[in-house]
Amino acid sequence: MSGVRVRFPPSPSGDLHVGNVRSALFNYAFARHERGAFVFRIEDTDTARSTEESYRSLLADLRWLGLDWDEGPQVGGEYGPYRQSERTGLYADVAARLRGAGYGYDCYCTAEEVATRNRAAGRPAGYDGHCRDLTESERDGHLAAGRTPVLRFRMPGERVEFTDLVRGTVGFDAEHVPDYVLVRADGSPLYTLTNPVDDALMRITHVLRGEDLLASTPRQIPLHRALRDLGISDAPMPAFGHLPFVMGEGNRKLSKRETPEVSLNHLRARGYLPEAVLNYLALLGWSMGEDTEIFTLDQMCRAFTLDRVGVNPARFDPKKLLAVNGTKIRALSTDEFADRVTPFLIGAGLVADPPTVGQAELLRAAAPLVRERTNLLTDAVGMLGFLFADGDAFTVDEAAAAKQLTGAHAGTVKAAVAALEPLPGWTADNLQAALREALVDRLGLKPKHAFGPVRVAVTGRQVSPPLFESLELLGRDRTLARLRDALSRVGE
Repeated sequence: MSGVRVRFPPSPSGDLHVGNVRSALFNYAFARHERGAFVFRIEDTDTARSTEESYRSLLADLRWLGLDWDEGPQVGGEYGPYRQSERTGLYADVAARLRGAGYGYDCYCTAEEVATRNRAAGRPAGYDGHCRDLTESERDGHLAAGRTPVLRFRMPGERVEFTDLVRGTVGFDAEHVPDYVLVRADGSPLYTLTNPVDDALMRITHVLRGEDLLASTPRQIPLHRALRDLGISDAPMPAFGHLPFVMGEGNRKLSKRETPEVSLNHLRARGYLPEAVLNYLALLGWSMGEDTEIFTLDQMCRAFTLDRVGVNPARFDPKKLLAVNGTKIRALSTDEFADRVTPFLIGAGLVADPPTVGQAELLRAAAPLVRERTNLLTDAVGMLGFLFADGDAFTVDEAAAAKQLTGAHAGTVKAAVAALEPLPGWTADNLQAALREALVDRLGLKPKHAFGPVRVAVTGRQVSPPLFESLELLGRDRTLARLRDALSRVGE
């Protein structure tokens, strides 16, 4: 492995959204391209929002996506533990050393007091350094008054400039980066302390993250320098790269309410393939080149370089994601497609868990009939359900019946029963020939009028896999039983 080390540090406070996943993907692809390490760590110091359920979901999500980590929970590594909630003693020690060396100082100001002073002075929002140089007696007075301080980092008072791996040279003047809080009054560490401390102690070489975190970089760089000055870390300063925003329709911020597809849980439940999700998200801010839009994760990793990451915001398009998913589904082999659909059939109660031998064989026989018509794995459940539903479990869609199974269609259904009852060989070719002769040639019906009632009667839907192959798979007995039920419905 090379010396490259990147990290993906989500907070376990909800399900992943596409912005999180894209960040994880770009870090993973960069690490694999550079033969480096992909570190997965959990930033769970926000105890009010972090949950164990969300933590377990994060692990399952990355496994489902195929973004296997080299270090982190369930894997271990040289720089663990990899959950911040298990590193609180370390953060307390670092905070004490920063305070003792003058890099940090206790601040007793309330937010209201800071805001009042800024309004009076006509200053913009931000801390004014009021407690930077308190005397001992002033500190004693605050403590006597029952005030509990936060710990602030003492910014160096100079412009912070760095070379962003995506955006080039970026600089922030000192007046725009005031002293900031590292530790709350209750002693709990904030992201502003834990994130750069972990990056330093885990020897992260490249920090690739969303553009929304760009403004935190001029605060983190001086803290990294302080950690090295104090001998807490001997790691080089990480290189920073900020990925373009992923926006919604009309360049609005992505919303799970307006665009459910931004939630990874939603995508999984709807039947998106993980490889399709990754393929599409790779297109949001990065280019494979040569107008190539469909590729595997391995192909992306081999081609991934940061000079192909764009600066402009990318727009999340659910229709494009759906199209990519359909393309990926149609590229699956019959066995792969059947395996991917099986959990959804189980969830719908259509097959056993695990499927019986007969159910598995029927699914593999039917898979080629629906794969080309499937954009979501849940689509296949609707199209295949008629093959696995028996008795009362089989239902006919009322809207489809209103169009195709009325009294006007009684003659068509009756003729279909008469044509199929004596059929010697129950094959798709024989079924097609018999029904065409009975309904098209003898009754003079157009094919769509001839076969529509038969389709609805045996599949329960107006849209189904190819009719004659469906009848072959359904079998003689079940096909004739459903046609007779339909005949009783429409009246002879």
